[in-house]
Amino acid sequence: MARVKKKERHTLLMRQVSEKPFLTDEELAKLLEVSIQTIRLDRMELGIPEVRERIRRVAEEAREKVTTIEKDDLVGELIDLQPGRSGISLLKITEDMVFSKNQIAKGHYIFAQASSLAVAVINAPMALTGVANIKHKVPVKLGEMLVAKAEIIRQRSNKFFVWVKTRNDKEEVFRAKFIVVSLTES
Repeated sequence: MARVKKKERHTLLMRQVSEKPFLTDEELAKLLEVSIQTIRLDRMELGIPEVRERIRRVAEEAREKVTTIEKDDLVGELIDLQPGRSGISLLKITEDMVFSKNQIAKGHYIFAQASSLAVAVINAPMALTGVANIKHKVPVKLGEMLVAKAEIIRQRSNKFFVWVKTRNDKEEVFRAKFIVVSLTES
C-alpha cells in the first residue's frame, strides 16, 4: 500500500473503527501501514477514543438491550446484542477462574458465559436454559480472552434453539447448542 494522504488516512481510520471498534492502535497501524504514534495522533485529532473506551461504550449500549435476565447476571462482558437474533460477549480468564495446579480454566465459567449469553439473546420477559449440549474442545488458560457468539437458529413455540461458539484468539475452544425456554410470568 502506497503512502496515503492524511485526509484519506482519516477516512480509512474512521471506517475501520466504525466497522471493528475493538481494533487496537497496533492493529490499526498495521492495517494503515503507519506508526502507532501516527494512529494515536489521528485518533486524537478525530476525537476517536482509545480501544478500552470504545469497548466500554459498545458494552453499555448492548447491556441496555437486555430484557430477559438482569444485566448483573450475565457472565462476561456483553458487547453486542440483537434481541431475538444474536449476541457477543467477552470473558477474560482470571486467577480465580483457573485450577491452581495447572492454570487451566474451570469449565463452569466457560459454560456460564455461553448459557447466560444464550438466555440474553431471547427477547422475552423471562427465559431459562432447558437443554444444553456442550463440547469443550481445547483447554483454556489463565489470561486468555474468550469471545462467545450466540445465534438463534430456530424457534418452535416458546422454545429457542441457540448455538453458542466460543473462541480464544486462535481457535474455537467451546461449542454449545441450547434449548432456551421462554416463560410467561404468572
